[in-house]
Amino acid sequence: MLVRLLYCSRSVDTSAAAIESILSQSRQHNPVSGITGILCYGDGIFLQCIEGGRMQVSDLFGSIQKDPRHKDVALLYFEEILERRFGGWSMGQVNISKLNHSVLLKYSEKAELDPYAIPGKVSLSLLEDLAATAAICGRS
Repeated sequence: MLVRLLYCSRSVDTSAAAIESILSQSRQHNPVSGITGILCYGDGIFLQCIEGGRMQVSDLFGSIQKDPRHKDVALLYFEEILERRFGGWSMGQVNISKLNHSVLLKYSEKAELDPYAIPGKVSLSLLEDLAATAAICGRS
């Protein structure tokens, strides 16, 4: 059974090296577990969608909740799915610094990434829009 989980969190360390470490670890471990997804990072906030088997996604989310690199972890959305939306990526990354802020305004009151202030389904729509408009800087 495939599932999709969307969560947000705040980064404890906002350095480029810390963010790259999280991405590198995801890209190394996710394929082994059959996990795919997309990560958006900006202003110290992670917005991530992960897809895969129910147990694998649940285990990964449990690890994220315990990871000292994340704080304020919030589950935004969870659903059983028929197919993956981000199946081609072990972990795609949105380059928020190069994003046209009108895309953010489409989904929220301000042109800033704040998944804590909008419904989970809206955050998922934002990620889908970012993927469709090629605002992805890494797909591996």
